[in-house]
Amino acid sequence: MTTQRTRPQVVAFDVNETLLDLAPVAATLVELGQPAGLLPTVFSRTLATGFAAAAVGAWCSFRGAFEASLAQLTDLTRAERAAVADAFLELSPHPDVEPALRRLKEAGVRAVTLTHGSPGVAEAGLSRGGVSSLVERSLSSESIRAWKPNREAYLWAAGVCAVAPDRMALVAAHSWDVLGARRAGLTTGFVSSRSERVYAEVLDPPHVQGAGLVEVVDALLALPPAR
Repeated sequence: MTTQRTRPQVVAFDVNETLLDLAPVAATLVELGQPAGLLPTVFSRTLATGFAAAAVGAWCSFRGAFEASLAQLTDLTRAERAAVADAFLELSPHPDVEPALRRLKEAGVRAVTLTHGSPGVAEAGLSRGGVSSLVERSLSSESIRAWKPNREAYLWAAGVCAVAPDRMALVAAHSWDVLGARRAGLTTGFVSSRSERVYAEVLDPPHVQGAGLVEVVDALLALPPAR
């Protein structure tokens, strides 16, 4: 943790893997005859496709990149690929999401979601988990055709929430997301109990980190108040 950071006014949470469990998507792949461990590869290929488009100034939707990755890695039909993508609307929050969000609510800190994924996924998952009332709004940078970790996505989110970048925090389970937010001037938190067990040491470190969301939120709340 760095002492230069202060307690944020708004905490933005990444959605896929960080807040919501991708198990229903993995289960749909298995139901369609695919290997049980395929989803991480598909998910990584999806990110690579989106990052490549963003790197050259182009853009594609998360769903488009996901279905394209399925086409590259499986023999699923177009309808089957669409069914797997639809399973993102069946996601539920991880067990530590509700207590983490409640801590922020009780502390008077606003919570939002920030994804480059498909609009509606966060809202559906939060509603299924009964925690929608703990989140002020759900933001998808698809509306500005930007993929995280492009700094434009984080600055846009801060602008929508009417706070300066250094008054917003980003909590994610992905090192690349933390890096993007930090380079955009946000306070950052990394949760290590998801797909990435350790933070990528070759990147700028997060300001706080913990095994679960509650630990990360507690660390953010422990930062000194802004003067």
